[in-house]
Amino acid sequence: QVQLVESGGGLVQPGGSLRLSCEVSGFTLDYYTFGWFRQAPGKEREGVSCSSGSDSNTYYADSVQGRFTISRDNAKNTVYLQMNSLEPEDTAVYYCAAVFGIGYDNWSCYNGMGFWGKGTLVTVSS
Repeated sequence: QVQLVESGGGLVQPGGSLRLSCEVSGFTLDYYTFGWFRQAPGKEREGVSCSSGSDSNTYYADSVQGRFTISRDNAKNTVYLQMNSLEPEDTAVYYCAAVFGIGYDNWSCYNGMGFWGKGTLVTVSS
């Protein structure tokens, strides 16, 4: 059974950092594309970052470029999102997602996800 379970969310002050984790079960990370998405209250879900097998196939939303970093630990079967210099506008439920295959372009990376976690809430507030 495929499961993606996010953790690491919480309350953080502006300028602070959090690291989200996405523990994967049911398949190994090899040959899978992973992405992080978020949905703020009253807004549509948006893609935050997507990793499709290589640095040249790793993408970030303009709003998080230079502040967020996506990574994976194959030994732990876990994907991470390191979030630095957090802003109140980053407040949202963050979701991890995956799809089989690598080498996707930006559009395909964000729009082809087949497996989703249930999300973890990140609140940035003083």
